[in-house]
Amino acid sequence: MSETGAAPPPPPAHSALFRAEQFVWLTARVLEQRLFAHHFLHADPDPVETALDAYRNEDGGYGHALEPDLRGPVSQPLHTAHALRVLDGIGRCAGQRVERVCRYLTSVSTPDGALPAVHPSQRGYPAAPFVPVVDDPPSELLTTGPVVGLLHRNEVWHAWLFRATEFCWRAVDSLRESHPYEIEAAVAFLDAAPDRPRAEATADRLGRLVREHRLVALAPDRLEEYPVAPGYAPGEHHFPYDFARTPHSLARAWFTDEEMERALDHLADEQREDGGWPIRWRQWAPVVALEARPMVTIEALRTLRAYGRSVG
Repeated sequence: MSETGAAPPPPPAHSALFRAEQFVWLTARVLEQRLFAHHFLHADPDPVETALDAYRNEDGGYGHALEPDLRGPVSQPLHTAHALRVLDGIGRCAGQRVERVCRYLTSVSTPDGALPAVHPSQRGYPAAPFVPVVDDPPSELLTTGPVVGLLHRNEVWHAWLFRATEFCWRAVDSLRESHPYEIEAAVAFLDAAPDRPRAEATADRLGRLVREHRLVALAPDRLEEYPVAPGYAPGEHHFPYDFARTPHSLARAWFTDEEMERALDHLADEQREDGGWPIRWRQWAPVVALEARPMVTIEALRTLRAYGRSVG
């Protein structure tokens, strides 16, 4: 509702937003429906929190396939990181809810104080083949970096953060070779790391690594010129906006204005006839693709809007 109490006008018919809205109502889980309404239709954030609560477990973590690539009820770091992104997006990443999350993170951390990609409790439940379940999983920047970044950005202070932050610095500083998802996780950490001069210098080094190792597709019309990282699905390229989700990200400095505009044109053009955006990673089960596409669609619209593109 607007400040006057009147419902906001609907997006123009046939605009990107109108088409995406129809796709979301047709295909999305309740959580993504509520998120879409909040981000684009001026709806209250309270229903988003209510929908998110359905995924929360008694241990303070989140499960129940919140992150679609991991099925089953058990709490997992990837699910919990997803929950924190939702809370951050609606301005609710604080209070007792986040305190319980931090207690859960402490309980599943590795001996060096960081998070594994998948906790062994996932064993016995379906999971994507590219996220194997092992008995003694190592710490992963892929999981820890985004969580630490979100907590710092929301000025959350908890004992878990001290060792986890140090792990992220060690992991980022040691990167000499990498892959796009790990770089994205590093950026998520650096964008909110408290030591800003160190973060800026480290981001500058990672930007050179990304360009030198051709981890980003800078010419969307010539994708055959860019290699796909080992283990990724065919065509699973990454573009400037994947690293710099907003103009305020440290990764934005890695790309010229022309490169970013070209990438955003490509992102806008990726909207399908049904109104949704495609997923680029490996599709291993039909339900996963069905649940993930509304998530990707909301993220695409938010990215375009962050860069000043009209979506309707």
